[in-house]
Amino acid sequence: MASRTTPLHDRHAEAGATFTDFGGWEMPVEFDGIRDEHAAVREGVGVFDVSHMGEVEVSGPDALELVSRMTTNDASRLDPGDAQYALQTDDEGVIVDDTLVYLLPDGETYLFVPNAGHDAEAVTRWRDHRDAWGLDAVVENVSDECGMLAVQGPDAVAAVADETTADVESLGRFEVANATVAGVDCLVSRTGYTGEDGVELVFETGDAGTLWDAFVPAYRPCGLGARDTLRTEMGFLLSGQDFHREENPRTPFEAGVGFAVDLDHAFVGRDALAAQAERGLAERFTGLVLEERGVPRHGYPVTADADAAERVGELTSGTMSPTRGEPIGLGYLDADYADPGTTVYVVIRGEAKRATITEPPFIDR
Repeated sequence: MASRTTPLHDRHAEAGATFTDFGGWEMPVEFDGIRDEHAAVREGVGVFDVSHMGEVEVSGPDALELVSRMTTNDASRLDPGDAQYALQTDDEGVIVDDTLVYLLPDGETYLFVPNAGHDAEAVTRWRDHRDAWGLDAVVENVSDECGMLAVQGPDAVAAVADETTADVESLGRFEVANATVAGVDCLVSRTGYTGEDGVELVFETGDAGTLWDAFVPAYRPCGLGARDTLRTEMGFLLSGQDFHREENPRTPFEAGVGFAVDLDHAFVGRDALAAQAERGLAERFTGLVLEERGVPRHGYPVTADADAAERVGELTSGTMSPTRGEPIGLGYLDADYADPGTTVYVVIRGEAKRATITEPPFIDR
């Protein structure tokens, strides 16, 4: 099956981007180099095409009840124009996907954002539960109608403010508003996946070129390579890699995102998670810094000793941190070895390399 492409694919190709398949989408990995793109976001402004993310709207009399029962956070706390991070879990409390949930400024419609390639299955799952519960709600997949840009960095909000008369600088973190940006009607959300300030813009696909041209080449275009190094420095989860429902089933507590679980309301998987919270964790998601030459990668074993005899975990992500200039990794370790400062070893091509457990984020923000 051919990969899906975003409405900006031709512009990326013309700019000489290198592409890869990601979640069934052909996406740019880099334009001018991952390190330069990473630095642009940490120091100024970087622009990402994230139109591969899904968009699903939920409306109707029972919209709030459906959203609340399908996500781990408490959607009843959302006021119009608010967003929150949440997880979708199965009956066993295992993460199906992570998402942002918005109550749009109209105060009636919820929008949630599945990860790339998860939109269709999410809609089917939500509709099946809606019907089983007898709720009156409309679940509509609008992913093909929407494009999405992430403008990220310490100067990103000012860059967007220059293209609109709306007061986007007054938006707080996890707040959203309708605004016209560069002549395009957008949902402006003060959110992102980089650890920097910035906004994400959602708009009709036909307007993608106009918005892209408003920010590029004035600001540096960035690909998935820099997006990955930026999120790894922050310890942010990557769907399909740091958790996977079949290949690496994890609960929110194991994955270090228990802050997005509210056990005081009913949702799919709530009872299983309450039981896990009561009994404690055998493994925890944490980070490490490699103290010897090498780069930690997905799938590398972590051991308690240099002889690599006692395996105590496995990495799910790793990179050479452009900001720190040091190799960093993320993964799941036995709880006894997951405390900051603990010495462990990462097995790279059969050789055990010393590392120190370091709780993310790896940089000061």
